[in-house]
Amino acid sequence: MEATIEVSGLRKRFGATQALDGMSFTVRPGQVTGFVGPNGAGKSTTMRVVLGLDAADEGSALVGGRPYRSLRTPLRHVGALLDAGALQPSRTARDHLLWLARSQGLGAGRTDALLERVGLAAAAKRRAGGFSLGMRQRLGIAAALLGDPPMLMLDEPFNGLDPEGIVWIRGLLRSLAAEGRAVLVSSHLMSELQDTAGHLVVAGRGRVVADTSVADLIEAASGGQVTVRTTAREPAMSALAGAGATVTVTGRDMLTVAGMAAEHVVRLLGDRSVPFSEVSAHRATLEEAYLDLTRDAVDFRGAAR
Repeated sequence: MEATIEVSGLRKRFGATQALDGMSFTVRPGQVTGFVGPNGAGKSTTMRVVLGLDAADEGSALVGGRPYRSLRTPLRHVGALLDAGALQPSRTARDHLLWLARSQGLGAGRTDALLERVGLAAAAKRRAGGFSLGMRQRLGIAAALLGDPPMLMLDEPFNGLDPEGIVWIRGLLRSLAAEGRAVLVSSHLMSELQDTAGHLVVAGRGRVVADTSVADLIEAASGGQVTVRTTAREPAMSALAGAGATVTVTGRDMLTVAGMAAEHVVRLLGDRSVPFSEVSAHRATLEEAYLDLTRDAVDFRGAAR
């Protein structure tokens, strides 16, 4: 079975709400694919349809070329974490994994190794009901890895983790992709995906807004802009604007220049004897690129102050 998650033309309506409106994308092996979008964009519904928890009105969702519901031992094919709280609170962490293993016809041999891998070995005999959100996330990730699956789907796995936990899960996700697995991660934390994902699927109002590499998305959002730091702001603005550049004040001593390459900016300011301490190509963050893409797809927006 090829480790690929394929979503094709999914449509799903809940009453008057069109949750999915032609959602289509592919999660390929060997990389972490980020799945992002505003609240109500259809991310959770898409993941539930892939896992057979909701039925689509139209379209198809395949894991390894087959519908999830046709898999006899799904944990051997797809590991998923949709809700870290979906566990029996009276069970210990170890018993939770053992119960899942038995339900799937899996051996118990991986249980202790997985608890060690996710950092819960010392809490193996504690009841899961007393776990913090971060500990439940770790237990949910261990459960997703129980069948050693070639495909993984994780919904907001960074939630509740402390800084050490976030660093740990970044490395874990990258290592799982490096092993040749297809890894789909839904998250609102753009800063974490920027350091983790190689590819990004951006959803908005039930459909795909962008399906591209993180590097290409950031490059496009950067727009060839140049950042200039200068104590002579007015003379610098006058010189740059006079040469045809578009200049925006972004700080007391900071300018953002569009329409002119960095080396041209340096040469122009030098020729005009305008002092500056920095000229650098502007690099947008993933968050900036995301906000630009989804500006028209946000249904719930707070009032501007």
